[in-house]
Amino acid sequence: MTDSSFDKDLFLIYFSIYIVAMVILGWWVSHKQKTGDDFLLGGRTVPFFLVLGTTIATMVGTGSSMGAVGKAYAQGWAGALFAIGGAIGLFFLARFFADVRKYNFMTLSEEISFYYGGNRLIKGIVGLIIFFASVGWLGTHILGGSLYLNWIVGIDMTAAKIIVASGFTIYVIIGGYTAVVWTDTIQAVILFFGFILMGFLCLNKIDAWNHSEVLFDPQYFAFLDSSNILTSLTVVISIFISVVTVPSFRQRIYSSKDKSTVQKSYYISGFLYLLFAVIPVIIGITAFNLVPGLTKADHAFPELVTTILPTGIGIIVLIAGLSAVISSASSDAIAGTSILLRDLFILFTGKMPPKEKAISYSRYGATFTSVCAVLFSLLSDNIFDYIKDMVGIVMSGMFVCCMFGRFWKRCNWQGGVAAMITGSTTALIIVFNPEWKAIYGGVTIPSVIVSTIFCVLVSLITPPDTTTDEEALASLEKEREAFSS
Repeated sequence: MTDSSFDKDLFLIYFSIYIVAMVILGWWVSHKQKTGDDFLLGGRTVPFFLVLGTTIATMVGTGSSMGAVGKAYAQGWAGALFAIGGAIGLFFLARFFADVRKYNFMTLSEEISFYYGGNRLIKGIVGLIIFFASVGWLGTHILGGSLYLNWIVGIDMTAAKIIVASGFTIYVIIGGYTAVVWTDTIQAVILFFGFILMGFLCLNKIDAWNHSEVLFDPQYFAFLDSSNILTSLTVVISIFISVVTVPSFRQRIYSSKDKSTVQKSYYISGFLYLLFAVIPVIIGITAFNLVPGLTKADHAFPELVTTILPTGIGIIVLIAGLSAVISSASSDAIAGTSILLRDLFILFTGKMPPKEKAISYSRYGATFTSVCAVLFSLLSDNIFDYIKDMVGIVMSGMFVCCMFGRFWKRCNWQGGVAAMITGSTTALIIVFNPEWKAIYGGVTIPSVIVSTIFCVLVSLITPPDTTTDEEALASLEKEREAFSS
């Protein structure tokens, strides 16, 4: 529990005001929406400063606040691994994938199926996988936010998850993607201010200005030892894969004004994210020194805030932390909704939602996506383990499928399907064999290796695709017209 001097009721009042303000902002910036593209992609005209704001807000999310601080509490500078993997992922997307903006894709499923001649089986499988990935990633944010509320005000974890999910779902339902990018941008300012303030206060608290050894004790670099290096590498690779394949980052490409807007936003976001990486480590190490012995490392951030800070400053910092969680969650919620409406609806019904009902269907989809994520979040209570396992099971095979489809023309739909099936299967086998998981440092690396081998082998022993890019695009555009017209 938190320190008794912290005013929990006052925190709840300000948090409620904050959520209401986000809802009002979401309604105000998006009340002119008329089409499915308006609701799910902001009309494909999102400018540079909003792409930058929403990207930063999502990157500095649950993993970077709760997860990275908890990791730093337990393993020192290992808390920076999240930012390293994330920044590399953003740089990679900016360099190799920003140009897909010209194709007017709506979802990652469309994009990957394009690489395989517009194959509907690939699109359907990827749609299912990506939806579960969105739900799983969204569950991460719900889990992080619920840990805040549980620790700060003593709310039951299940109830806390429902409260967090309701908070961002309301303004997503009201305002769609335009609301998401605007609220994310506002939240980016809040969370950067809050975390920088917290980092500065932590440095003062442990007098790091005169005793820098407090931050650089050799024990805080044990994650680089030979016995731990594979596990550390798995964290970096897992975060890199998640950024490259998680649909919310692709959605920013599809919704941006143009290719240049995407590239500038992603390069700057990656650079800022690397700079930000130091702050969660400082907070985590400070917490380790001031409040040792926590049973859950993920509680380090809220425990430190409510222990060492006056209520007024503590509320600002905690709302900044919750801003990080909610901004990331809203982006994944709208991405999951896009997949549900664009890919899964047609997979199960054989047609697109009628254009006159596109916005109402999207709101139903956002609600359904959030409910699924709450159920998913009930499966775990540790953010970093949750992320590593989820990436390996859900995303590793899809990552291989996407990379080979993009960069190796000989790869066909059979190889892509084989990559996704063997990637997930390998990860599941290792998850249920803890000894193997310990040997490989997690499930991601072996999953990617096995998936790659099968992708190449199956592609080579089956006929190559003969569909041209023009034919694939025409097929996808014909499907899309009913929804975005």
